Parts: sequence; structure tokens; C-alpha cells
Amino acid sequence: MLLLAHIDFSLPLEDPILKFLLILVIILAAPLLLNKLKIPYLLGLIIAGAVIGPHGLNLVLRDSSIILSGTAGLLYIMFLSGLDMDMSDFRHNSWRSLVFGLYTFCVPLLLGILAGYYILGFSIYSSILLAGLFASQTLIAYPIVSKLGIARDKAVTIAVGGTVITDTLALLLLTVIVGMATGNVDNLFWWRLAGSVVLCIAIIVLIFPIIAHWFFKLVSDNISQYIFVLAMVFLGSFLAQLAGLEPIIGAFLTGIALNRLIPRTSPLMNRIEFVGNAIFIPFFLIGVGMLIDYRAFFRDWESLEVAAVMIVLITAAKFIAAWLTQKSFRLSPDQRTVIFGLSSAHVAATLAAVMVGYNVILGHTPDGEPIRLLNESVLNGTILMILATCTVSTFATQRGAHNIAVRQAHLTASSDEKTPKQEDHILIPVANDQTVEELVALSTMLKRAKEPNGLYALHAIDNQVEDPNADKRARKLLDTAATTAAASDIYLQELLRYDVNISNAIVSVSRERNITDIVMGMHRTIPTVPGLPVIPGIPVASGPGIGKMTTDVLMQSNITTFIYHPVQPLNTIKRHLIVVPEKAEQEAGFQLWLRRISLLAENSGARISLLAPESTLAYLRPRGRKRPANIDYVPFTQWDDLPSLEHDMRDDDCLWFVMSRRDRVSYHPSMSRIPAYLEHHFADYSSILLYPVQAGDTESRYIRV
Repeated sequence: MLLLAHIDFSLPLEDPILKFLLILVIILAAPLLLNKLKIPYLLGLIIAGAVIGPHGLNLVLRDSSIILSGTAGLLYIMFLSGLDMDMSDFRHNSWRSLVFGLYTFCVPLLLGILAGYYILGFSIYSSILLAGLFASQTLIAYPIVSKLGIARDKAVTIAVGGTVITDTLALLLLTVIVGMATGNVDNLFWWRLAGSVVLCIAIIVLIFPIIAHWFFKLVSDNISQYIFVLAMVFLGSFLAQLAGLEPIIGAFLTGIALNRLIPRTSPLMNRIEFVGNAIFIPFFLIGVGMLIDYRAFFRDWESLEVAAVMIVLITAAKFIAAWLTQKSFRLSPDQRTVIFGLSSAHVAATLAAVMVGYNVILGHTPDGEPIRLLNESVLNGTILMILATCTVSTFATQRGAHNIAVRQAHLTASSDEKTPKQEDHILIPVANDQTVEELVALSTMLKRAKEPNGLYALHAIDNQVEDPNADKRARKLLDTAATTAAASDIYLQELLRYDVNISNAIVSVSRERNITDIVMGMHRTIPTVPGLPVIPGIPVASGPGIGKMTTDVLMQSNITTFIYHPVQPLNTIKRHLIVVPEKAEQEAGFQLWLRRISLLAENSGARISLLAPESTLAYLRPRGRKRPANIDYVPFTQWDDLPSLEHDMRDDDCLWFVMSRRDRVSYHPSMSRIPAYLEHHFADYSSILLYPVQAGDTESRYIRV
């Protein structure tokens, strides 16, 4: 026992190791235990915080370390909600978010003012401030929808956008009411408030993407990129605080600003989600639980009365807002439940507002007691309301999100039964350590998000060449590819093969592994020498950009092949220009490569411009479903003058050419000169040559999508 004499076990715990150990045990155990009881783990963490907190067993104080981690967790939730958004869908549904934001602000505001003035007998200023508490909301249940994979559902997009709107209006209302109650509102006040808010939003939305784009192009170190993102989140939050807004608004706007630069399938996105869900967000939820004081139930009747009024009216108001939104936009009952669940929790903005109102002293009674804008009964009632609304929010969100996820799974399964889809098997031949990471990045962009398998990295060694270091170099390249894929939570299978030549190894593995796509690097050679023989069948056999090995692969295999020359990181590409030849829709692999382009648009968020003749654009445009907002369809007939594209190129563009084997239906004579054009006219841009699956003319088929 003498060994333990130097450790202080008195309560509350002061030893930082014991405190951290206790919280980690709770974070680990809560989901495991509560999943068996069908209780959302978010609620379990809140209850655990109440049990170990200063108002429970007093094991841990809600000190500065808990507050710091909890603040980071709350900002993380808002940042992730902005980062997870489908920006094309968000732009399409922005007016819906605005309508829901006004619903979920105005309905609680009206009920709150009436309740405060007529039921609780508060002054008009106190009643309006109480109504502001009703209107604000916290996305405490957002991790549930993210975990269930429906973060891009229309209901979630509407709820997240509406939360930002209602919280902004509620906090602006708080600023105005406090200023009016204390007599600090004048003409300059309004100009100063409007100017600071507009300036803050402009800096985050317009300048943050420029800074981040520059940083990601300059720095490729994974740790540095993560720290940079974290710093941007806190900088955006601080700017919002300077502007008189709640920091969560700045965190959300930062997520919106960095959305396109952090693709869903990228290693950086995986790290952000992992650290947030493992550490910061659980700390926030436990910290919320520590605020709950069960003794407020027994303290006085007024606190219970205020709490009951707040809980009933807030829940009713948020449900009415969700119901109005459902009827306005013809949403399903489950989508209404998700919107209600996400919008019904009150934590961050509510707590901030009630503390501000509580600390504003308007005067003193004859007995010397302070007259507060919001009295102690409202403060105690708010604590009880936080517990009640978090409980309602987690259960409602869990139920609605689960039903939506199950329905989506059933629809996907039934669709697959009608049109069976081959699993993605993408082969990545690696030979250059400078391009292997970008080849893996492109491959992850071209496959379904969060699909854990389907990537193969191959390094082939010519068995006729004696090189004692070849095996060591191969292992290093394959390890780099596997590590890059693992950072995105994707398993990549490493393949090392000795063969008579490299192209034969690639073709053999493609057949053995049932490969659907090949992603390989572009071979840079000297310009084509006049008189140099051209291998029949491939129009670009020996020009710069494609060497003999690649030519042999294209001749011996009929697999969708992407030949990639990266000039800058893929996540910093702002626009992909894809030049499509006439009659491309008549090739056998038309639908296959078009599906890859759709996945690229979805996973990267970059703008896609498909340039093709009008007759082909008719097949490229989607039929019978919503047109993606980040895909443009541009008429293009200048195949005889491809260098003219140089005038349309911008910084951070990637140029694609959909190619064709010679004498196929979509072949154009200019294709033989494309490698030379890439060398002389487009050398400063990333480029990709796409060779689709092709069949004989008698086997060609039209495919409408």
C-alpha cells in the first residue's frame, strides 16, 4: 500500500491520469452497454456525465479541461455537419433550409413570448429572451445520422441548414434584447452589428477556401493537414465570436468553406471523423451531463413550473415546425421525425443565452437582491430542459434515421436484384513513388464511398532483368499504396508479380482478379520522332504520355483504363474538363465510365464539365432523375482543334480525354495527337486519358442514362 501513498484518491479526483482514465472507460463502455438496451449511446454519455459530475457522485469536476474538450466537441459537431453536406444538394435545398429555419425560429418565438408574458408573468424583455431560448437548437444527435450513413439525406440537409439560420437569428435577438434592456442600443449599434456579421461570413466563406487550397497544394504531410484544419475551425469560431455570433456558427461555416477541399473518401476526412467521434464529441456529451443538477427537481416549485412550461412548449413548437416543413416539401414521416429530432435538442446556444440573461442585472430590490433579466428559476429550468430535450432528440433521431437507413438499404438491394452490379475491382499498377499516392487517391474517388474493399496495387518485376534491389523497391511502393488506402479506411491488397514483361503481368492479374478498372500513371517520354513506326490498333502508341508498356496493356485488355498524370493533389482540383468524342454512347463501356464520373462528382465535390457534341450530350444528361448540380454539359465540336481548349483552361483544372481504339465507332483522327498536345499545350495541368471498354461495331449498343 505504500506504493499508492503518493496518489490522491479523494473526491473529486484531482489526478489527471485517473480523471482521463475514468472518462475513457465511460466512452468505451457506454455504447457497448446501451446498445443492448436499445438506448442511443449519446444519451448514455449524457447520463454518465450527470452521474460522475459535481451534482452526482462528484467524481470529476467540470473544470477547464472538461470545458475545453467539450467546446472542441461542440465545434466539431457543427464543423462535421458542414463538411458532410452534399454541397450540390445543399444549394438545391438552401431555400428549403431557409423556410425550415424561419419555421423553427418563428413558431417557438411566438409561443415563448406568450408563455413568458402571460403564463410566467415575466416582463416583455425577459419574455422575448426566453422565447429566444425556445428558438435556438443544438445538433447533438448529428453523430447518429452520420453513423447510420444518411448525412446526405434531404431531411438532414434541411435540418442542418435550418439550425444555422435559427441559431443565428436567436443569438442576434439575444444581442439586441440585452442591448435594449441595458440601454446600449443606438443607430451605431445596428450598423456595427450588421457590418461585423457580414465581414465574418465573407472572410470564412470567401477567404478560408483560398488559404486552405494554397496550404493543401503546398503541404502533403498528413499530420500538418489535420492540425491546419483544426486551427481553421477554431479561427472561424473565434471570428464568429468577434462578430457577436455564437462560435458554432463559425465552425459550421468553416465546414462549408472546406467542404470541397476535403473529399468524403480522403484520408484527411477519415482522420477528422475518427478523432472527433472517438474523443472530442464524447467529451462534449459528458460535459453536458455534468451540467444537470437533479436537485433542481426538488429545489422550489417555481423552477419546476418554468421547466415544465419550457419542455412542453419547446417540444410542441419544434414538432410543429417539423410538421410544417414536412407538409411544405412533401417529406416522409420518417424525414419529419429526423428533422424534429435534430432540431429539438437545446444545449449550446441555449445555455449561452440563459447565462447572459442571468448575468444581466437591471436593478436591485429594496432588500438589495439583484433584479436579473432572467432569474434563477429560468436557469434551473433550463438545466432540466436540456436533459429532457436531449432525451427526446436522441430517441426521435435514432428512430427516424434508422427507418430511413433501412428503407435505403432495401431500395438498394431491390435495385441490385433487378440490375446486378459487378463489385468494383480496381487495379493500380505502381512503379513511381512520386505518383503512387495520387493514383490511390484517384481510385478511391472512382469507387463508392466507404466501400472497404476492391483496390489492388500491383508492382510487376521483369524476371529477365537482374536487379538485387528490385524486390525492396517493390515492397516500399506497395507499402506506400496500402498505407494511403488504409488512411481512408480502405483495405488495399498488395500484389508483387514476376513476369516476362510488365504489360503481361498487368493483363494476367486483370483476368485473375476479375478487374473492372485499371488506374495507372502516364509515362512521359520524348516527343514522337517523325518516321517512328506506330503500333497498329492504338492511335497513341509511341507519342509522349503513353509508352510501349501502356500500349501493350491497352491492346491486350478490354477494361476501362484511366491513365493519370498528376500535377497537383487531386483534392485541390477545382474543375474536371472531360472531352467526349462523338458517338461515345455507342461504345460498350459508355455506361461504365459515365458511372465512374458520377462517383467522382459525388465524392470529390469538384465541378465536372462534360464537353461533347449535342448528339452525345443527349445521352450524357441524366434521364428521369435529378441533375447533379456540380455537373455541366457543354456543347463541343472542336476535335480538329483541340489546342484551342488551352484558352478555356483555368488554374487547378484537370483535363480528361475519353479515347477510343483505332477503327472503333467513336474514334477520331485527332486522338493520335493528344499525347503531344498534353506535352506542349497542357503540360501545366493534371490530365487523364480514359480508355473505355469497347466492342466490335456489331456488338455496340446504345445506353441511355
